[in-house]
Amino acid sequence: MTHDAGIGGFALTRMAPAKINLALHVVGLREDGYHLLDSLVTFADAGDRIGFSISDPDRFTISGRFARDLPAAEDASADSNLVLKARDLLRAHLSETGIPTGPVHLHLEKNLPVSSGIGGGSADAAAALLGLMDLWQAPVAADSLLDIALKLGADVPMCLKGKPLVARGIGEDIELLPAFPSFPMLIVNPLKAVSTPVIFRMLTSKTNPALVMPEAGIEQDGWMFALNGMRNDLEPPAQSLEPTISAVSDALGRAGSAFVRMSGSGASCFGLFATGRLRDTAADMLSRQNPDWYVLACNSIGGKETDDGRN
Repeated sequence: MTHDAGIGGFALTRMAPAKINLALHVVGLREDGYHLLDSLVTFADAGDRIGFSISDPDRFTISGRFARDLPAAEDASADSNLVLKARDLLRAHLSETGIPTGPVHLHLEKNLPVSSGIGGGSADAAAALLGLMDLWQAPVAADSLLDIALKLGADVPMCLKGKPLVARGIGEDIELLPAFPSFPMLIVNPLKAVSTPVIFRMLTSKTNPALVMPEAGIEQDGWMFALNGMRNDLEPPAQSLEPTISAVSDALGRAGSAFVRMSGSGASCFGLFATGRLRDTAADMLSRQNPDWYVLACNSIGGKETDDGRN
């Protein structure tokens, strides 16, 4: 998770990068109803942003292209916004240990579409936890932080890492991939919201083959080949529910993407490109041909990138 120099007037800011499921295998179902997943995940070098400052009293404000798709700041609560739920859970944990947690102003710049399969809410929650730990100068033990993250959602632990990884179980079993390459990437969403619970209910099989990782040491081209042997088990039901997803995938392929797949439960799809020039050309073309779609030209985060975002 990288610091971000963006939003002016705040003591610190953090980026909440888009999370991309390069592969997502549904491999089982627990008795409590949670699905067991094997997921190969990377992150974009773009996303939402959160600003943090000491304030009296607590404040929450929202801006950005997709701010209108969230409850208005004056109506937001921990039940409706994961940034506020993260604040409240972290504050409750720290209060038990006697660490002061004064009132804060949190500002969410919502740049990613909501309910779009790229982990926007989970990334926001993770960024809120990390930013508040910095602001309050209150580090949290790894096991306690994981417990808080899982209360916020199964994707939040991996968003705390913000680097290429494999996540198993319900998202708590994480293996970082330090040798994973960076890719020029397009994220395209037709701005059709898709319900994750509905997609999971539509699955015809919930015990599918596990993710098989390639041998260590392969390069970018090797990963492109390996990805073709993986799946997103949520893509067929999502395409059935929202046929526009197929149109997005087809358009990315025609635009020159070397690899295309849906991310998460949709409706966002991503395309990986051989070069940044090919990606930018495709972004221009898709934006012209489909002005109602969300098109984000970015790079995926490489496994060797440091916490401040530099190689």
